[in-house]
Order: sequence, then structure tokens, then C-alpha cells
Amino acid sequence: MVSTRTPGYSRPRGRFTGRGGTPDPPGPDVPPARRARLRGRPPHRPFPHQRGESGPPVPLDRLNPARLAGHRGVQLLGCLVAAGWAAAFPVVSDLPNQRLWGAVAAPSYLLAGLFCLALPRRVAARSAAAVALLGAVLVPLAVLALQGRHQSEVMVVERSAHLLFTTGSPYLPDPVTVTDYNPYLPGMAVFGVPRAVLGDGNAVARLAGDARIWFALAFVACLVAGWRLLRPSRDRAPLLPLTVLTASPLIALALVGGGVDLPLIGLCCLAMALAERDRTVPAGLVLALAGTLKWTVWPALPVAVLLLWRLYGRRPAGKAGLTALGAGLVVMAPIALVRADALREQVVRFPLGLTAIQTPAGSPLPGKVLAGFGPTGHTASLVLLTVGGLGVAIWLLARPPVSAIAAADLLAAGLAIAFMLAPAGRFGYLALPVVLMIWPRLAARRWTARPPRPVGCLLARPEPALPGR
Repeated sequence: MVSTRTPGYSRPRGRFTGRGGTPDPPGPDVPPARRARLRGRPPHRPFPHQRGESGPPVPLDRLNPARLAGHRGVQLLGCLVAAGWAAAFPVVSDLPNQRLWGAVAAPSYLLAGLFCLALPRRVAARSAAAVALLGAVLVPLAVLALQGRHQSEVMVVERSAHLLFTTGSPYLPDPVTVTDYNPYLPGMAVFGVPRAVLGDGNAVARLAGDARIWFALAFVACLVAGWRLLRPSRDRAPLLPLTVLTASPLIALALVGGGVDLPLIGLCCLAMALAERDRTVPAGLVLALAGTLKWTVWPALPVAVLLLWRLYGRRPAGKAGLTALGAGLVVMAPIALVRADALREQVVRFPLGLTAIQTPAGSPLPGKVLAGFGPTGHTASLVLLTVGGLGVAIWLLARPPVSAIAAADLLAAGLAIAFMLAPAGRFGYLALPVVLMIWPRLAARRWTARPPRPVGCLLARPEPALPGR
């Protein structure tokens, strides 16, 4: 058999291109000096990396704002904006929990800004983040949890777990009031299990059984796992950026009041990171878990599948998709067969404002404003929501994502359109698309969605011509 390989050319290592990891020895026609240089050169590795590879160091993105965030002036400005945001709630909000949060968080943000200016640079950022986390999250959350005060969704989730244990279904059969409706899928009842098991007989049980604690733990665990997967090197732990993100008003207020969307944020970020790193089965299981919590994150499944297809081919993409659908079906099928009417009425029609009792989610977003004009406006908001979803779907098919950042951007765009144009929604829902755009960039240390080409990548240069016969 006559070989068609060029002497000195290394076969790329990848799923469809062979598994050779070391270059062939140079042929006899290569000068000795060049042969010595080739021996000491590391093997080329194409992008994307395979399982277990660390790869060559990726150069920092010139557009990465990490350097800008390290300036004291920027840190002080961020603390002042957060303090102003928190200070507005005791004045404009009519919810006691939000007023309490603003009264405690605003001085904490101001103290954090003072730390950014007065303390030495090596400890200023960490000290400011710790103070903000303590005042904006830990103290108000502990006070509200011990007093049994929370938003209605926390009570709904905790009640759904109790109903699941006693009746086999997380839904009340005949809802009468707003709080009788459960707009979440059956998987959300998992976060109410601690309350159903521990009860609320003492202070420890009230704190440990609060669903907000478990929302926050799931959020943090998923973001840390996604950071480890996307970080090009293990030179930095996510403690400081995660603390800053959690202590920001965007997350802190949601966590202290309800926090029901925090697990969705973490699971979506983790699913995109797993898909980029070719972890097909874990990505499918994470997508299944997210899809059994709330139906609004179902668009994450086609986005992650197309990311896998673009990077690794049809088999990994199909494997992840089938895993997600199969695991989700195992969770959803029993409830769908037994309580199909309750599932349709409470999970689909109630959030869309199609039931006699209207959802309390009433922030003045465009879809809500349109729905306020009566049946015509409600229909117009649904039409715009459908058109926006079709536009994002066309964008997804025309330009499939090539990195976790690009996939998160696509998902964030679709969710932002859905939250803005839905007949009912809250400003707090927008935390999901915002974190989807921020966290993968912080983890991957680049601002652009296009993946960088590592030095020496075979895809960056043409393949040598085959020798003539």
C-alpha cells in the first residue's frame, strides 16, 4: 500500500480526524537544525479541545473589561449605583420585604465603596465584596427567613413539595386564589423538600428549610462548575467575581425576596459550558433538570444541541438531545398523565394571562402594557412574542453558535424577547439573560463570542499538499 501522508506532517487529533497526538519524525530531507527545532516543538492541537485536554494558553481578549473593573474609580461608581438602586426601594416600593432589603443593603453598598477607596489595593476589592454580600444578601435573608417572610412563589414551591408527598401531585386540583396556582413544572418541587422534611418548628428548621437557601446553593454550585469548565487555566478561583455578582442588586434582591429563577440561571450557564467541552450526557441531564423546573427555559435545549453539532458533529448533539428528552420525560410523564388539566391550566395558561385569575407578575414591560388595552392588546402581545421567537429561531439556524458565549448570547436574546413581550412579567426575570451574557465571558476571559485560535492550531493554516504519485 502506498502512503499518501506527507513526511513531517502530523495528523490532527480530534473526533473525526484521528487520534495521533505526536508529530511524525521529520524525513531525511529535513535539515538537521530544523529537525532539532521540530523535536522540541509541542504537538499542534486543533480547536475545540477534547476531553481532558488543557491546551495551549489562550491569549487574553483585548476587549476584556477585567482591567477596567480593577480601577478604584470604577469600583466606587459601581458601589454608588448599587447604593442608589437599593435606597430607592424604601421610598417607591409598597412591598415590606423589598423595603427591608433596601434599608439594609444601601448602607452596605456605601461602606463597600468606602473600602474600595480607603483600603490597600490588594485587599480592597475582596473586603468591599464581602461587606456587600453580608449587608445585601446574608443579613436580610436571615432576618426574613427567621420571620417566615417571603414572596408568594417561595410558599408555592414549599407547598408543592408537601402536596407531592401527600397527594402525588404538586398542583392543587381547584385553584381559587392567586396563591393556589403553581406556575412551575414538577421538578421545582425538589427545592421545597427541605421544608416538607424539616418543618418550621424552630429557628434552625425555619432557616435550613427555606427554599431560598437551596435556590442560592444551586445557583452558586452551577456557576462554579461552569467557571471550571470554561476557564482556560486554573490560575484564578471564581470567589471574587461570584461574590460581586451575588451581592449585586440584580441577584441580591431576587435572592432575598424569592430567588426562584436563580437555579434556572445557573443550570443554563452550566449546560452551555458542558456542551462546549463535549460533555454530552451531563449536558443532557442538566438541560433535562432545567426543563423540568420552568417551561421558559426549554429554548436552551436546541441552542445547546446546535452548539454540540457545530463543534463535534451529529452524534454528540443527538446523544445530548435524546438524554435531555428522555430524562425530562421520566419526570414529566407521571404528572402529565395524572393531572394533565392542572398542568395545562396552571403552568401554561396562568403565566400567559389566559385564566380568570390574573398572575401577580405585573411590571410595566411592553407586553404587559399592551395586554392592558384589553383582548386586542393581549392578542397583539402574543403575536409579537411569537414573531420574536421565530426571529431568534431563524438566527439560531442561520448562525449556529460556536462557543458557550455565543450560545448563551442566543439564549439570552430569546429569553429577553420573551420576558419583554409576554402579557405578564417582572423586571426580575431579566436577571436570567443578563447573567447569561456576563458569566461565560468572565469565566472564559474573553469578551467576544468567537472562540480564539490557539497558537499552532492546524485550522489556522492550510494543509500541506499531498505528494504526487
